[in-house]
Amino acid sequence: MLTIKIQGNNFSNLADFFDEVERKMTKGLDWKIGQNLNAFNDVLRGGFGIHDCDEDYKLIWENSQKSKSELQEFTTIIEMINENECAKLELR
Repeated sequence: MLTIKIQGNNFSNLADFFDEVERKMTKGLDWKIGQNLNAFNDVLRGGFGIHDCDEDYKLIWENSQKSKSELQEFTTIIEMINENECAKLELR
């Protein structure tokens, strides 16, 4: 199973979170993903270079406690990840 790690130390706001997601979860795009939760949900589903649509993967969120305290949208993001059947979330 593919493992993807996002690093909570690399962001402290939503815009930087989206940048981290783009660095870690997309590859080979000649365009930027949207900086919004709908675009993030699309990336979770796959098909943007790192994992295929409907491919199972583990998403490890390093330093998630920092993110929880800094991102107002943290709970919404976690819910979105958990609703995606292919993503297996591990908070560290």
